[in-house]
Amino acid sequence: MRSGFFLVTALVLGQMFSSQDAIADEPSPRCPGTWAYVLQAEKLAPSASQAAERLAECDRDWIVLDAFFQPPRRWRAAELERIRRGKPGRKILAYLSIGEAERYRPYWKKSWQRRRPPFLGPENPQWKGNYQVRYWHPEWQRLILEEVNRIVRTGFDGLFLDKVDAFEDYEFDPAAGDWIPHRRNPDTGRSYRQDMSRWVLRVAQHGRQRRPGLLIVPQNGTQLLADRHFVHSIDAMAVEDLFFAGDTPQEPQHTQNVLRHLQPVLRGGKPVLCIEYCQQPQWQAVAIKRARQNGLSLILTSRELDRLGRSFAP
Repeated sequence: MRSGFFLVTALVLGQMFSSQDAIADEPSPRCPGTWAYVLQAEKLAPSASQAAERLAECDRDWIVLDAFFQPPRRWRAAELERIRRGKPGRKILAYLSIGEAERYRPYWKKSWQRRRPPFLGPENPQWKGNYQVRYWHPEWQRLILEEVNRIVRTGFDGLFLDKVDAFEDYEFDPAAGDWIPHRRNPDTGRSYRQDMSRWVLRVAQHGRQRRPGLLIVPQNGTQLLADRHFVHSIDAMAVEDLFFAGDTPQEPQHTQNVLRHLQPVLRGGKPVLCIEYCQQPQWQAVAIKRARQNGLSLILTSRELDRLGRSFAP
């Protein structure tokens, strides 16, 4: 998500740390409370069985894992069940990027380097091995829905959908040098936002047909919450870098805009999972306070997502 940075002054810090933009005073009764977000479980333990044991003992309500312990080795149903038994009511969600292609995934074909499929775009300069996709393209959607089938068969309780904010890449107009909200997609006649909203709904419907009650949790792209059908189709919303970009405080306007977008979810009693990557103790204390003021379930972790981190209930 686009975000600006600002020079920290006493005046701006005073603005930022105020509670005027609080949305909820009490935590949602459906909120998972604490959670874990680990995409490199091989850093927790040298084997999948040992990592499963550690995760089982971590006392978190929800756990988000990559579908693979370490590619190409997938988690096994028995390992997920061991993790799940570690705490009553625990849910395990599989991470799945639906708006960007990753070269280390099973769907990736070596031939794509020579002849790219029609849905594949340029490489993400910030994340080597990740590629922009035309997420509305039928061939891309078929690949992702096949992965949903495999995730459901393994026994995950839900999907944690990343790169839902990929529509922002297409909303940038090079000629204007600026982002254009609701920019029209010439391939579909709809806006890029509408295409992403429809894509998330399709993933949700496809997954729940195979496993009723499958949890759907998009990450970022909070502008889509203006669509009531989108809000109705999800079980929670996740957002990164709400209060900080690393150890740099976010611009107050950015934080306030995202919190405003989150209102339909919070009013509906659905959890909001907040991920912050700040490492300085003073910033972590601020993140904890502000997450609780706004009824968010917070995790403080590394951007590599290779540890359990610290989690705080609303």
